[in-house]
Amino acid sequence: MLTALLAAVAVWSLLVGAFPAPVPVVTGGLLAVVLALHRHEHGAVLHMDHLARNSHWSKVNPMLKTMSCLLLLCLCLMARTVWPPLSLAIVLAVLSRAGGVRFRTYQALLAAPAAFLSVSALALVWTYSASDSGWISIRFGTGYLVIGAAAQATARLVTARALGAVSCLYFLSLSTPLPEVLEVLRRLHAPAVVVDLALLIYRYIFLLLATCETMRDAAASRLGFGGLRRSVRTTGIIYGNLLARSFRRAQACFDAMESRCCTGSIRFWTRPKPVRPMHAAVLCLLVGGMVAALVCGG
Repeated sequence: MLTALLAAVAVWSLLVGAFPAPVPVVTGGLLAVVLALHRHEHGAVLHMDHLARNSHWSKVNPMLKTMSCLLLLCLCLMARTVWPPLSLAIVLAVLSRAGGVRFRTYQALLAAPAAFLSVSALALVWTYSASDSGWISIRFGTGYLVIGAAAQATARLVTARALGAVSCLYFLSLSTPLPEVLEVLRRLHAPAVVVDLALLIYRYIFLLLATCETMRDAAASRLGFGGLRRSVRTTGIIYGNLLARSFRRAQACFDAMESRCCTGSIRFWTRPKPVRPMHAAVLCLLVGGMVAALVCGG
């Protein structure tokens, strides 16, 4: 609900004044209703690798997907208007849905980035000024909180670029299992220590999320969140125990690796996936479309 409210206020702030009066209100209201009706799907982040393995796009060559997504991300950040990044975000969301990811799951994964983007957009679009010039001005202290045309245009562009970049990364992570991404990094001659650290950090993020969710469910079953005071106390206990458990689990993992004479390099067997003309054509069409949009003034 908080994400829906933030997104609605951010959209209204980005559109007010630049479009006819009903458009910002209706657009923000519709977005809030959509986000509020589709409830958060718990555990979506924990199953990202499972979604990637079961995706129809997992059969595509990982090097082709990785390089295409990185190129699309760079082109997205070079956009001069909001339409190319927004169009790319919509297309990649559709492709992720075609790959087997449900819309509700995709929305749940976008909840955290959407909240961050909404807060960032509000921080960019609202400025403090000594005068009440602008589309909207609110008296605050000795000055005014103002929404101006220049700040609004900058906020819209930054938000669109960020949304397009997040969509590129989500398409890659929801269609490519981690071992294949690490193999691509090794082929690109990334330092071995960076690849191994990426694997360990990635794994422990999900382990800690799963542990935290289990502890939170156990506390909720014992009415540990009944009231504000009890909720704050329970949250502190959960995070304190989570820190202690994370240290114990890390030490156990290190001991297990040493007992198996680990040399520091972690390897996975990956099945070779050739580059197919249809897959290359689809990704080249996406890249070509973004290039054409930038050349034509986007």
